[in-house]
Amino acid sequence: MGVERYQPTCYRSTSVEETGAATPEQHRFLPGGSAKMTMARWAGAAVAVAALMFEPGCPLAAPPVPTSGYTIGSGDLLEVTVWNNAGISRTVPVRPDGKISLPLLDDVQAAGLTPKQLKDDLTRRLAKYISSPEVSVIVREIHSLQVAVIGEVNKPGRYDLKSRASVIDAIALAGGFSQFASRSKMLILRVEGSTVKRIPCNYNKVVAAEVEPESFFLQPGDTLVVP
Repeated sequence: MGVERYQPTCYRSTSVEETGAATPEQHRFLPGGSAKMTMARWAGAAVAVAALMFEPGCPLAAPPVPTSGYTIGSGDLLEVTVWNNAGISRTVPVRPDGKISLPLLDDVQAAGLTPKQLKDDLTRRLAKYISSPEVSVIVREIHSLQVAVIGEVNKPGRYDLKSRASVIDAIALAGGFSQFASRSKMLILRVEGSTVKRIPCNYNKVVAAEVEPESFFLQPGDTLVVP
């Protein structure tokens, strides 16, 4: 009677050194392998979420912020200083037509320019009367970033903004809704040239992040109507 020998089946494992990459099973036995895999998974998820939040199609993706600096608007208070010339230096408001008035120069367009652009323009104009003028322009008060909130809110009125604001910010400034407010039927009135654009705004969808940026972020001069 012959003795049958048991021959174990051999499986050849591919080492990390041979392939240059570890399999998921091999990762378990590498130093810190489990932690590294977990971190990699979390990192991948974080990148995916960030891509969804900030891609152009995201409902609440903020409009691009201008990189050229603050733009002067009507109602702003400017301090214009000409070095060693107190007769021209003064603090002036930007009129509704967007201009300021200064000695020698009369009316100068200010709205729509950055402080640096206005400074360069004033320097060029004053060079006709003063040798090598040194001009500085400082925005002392900002009044051009205004929105109005009317209707069923606790404190209707016009409010100055210091930065870009949303519908939620405007409602907060106005003291919140009154008990009779129709939150789903709000309206944003926006002047565009010679026309007034009416933008429906549903507060419930705003809170649920289900709206387009147009009905979430306000622009200077907008009126928010809460029926």
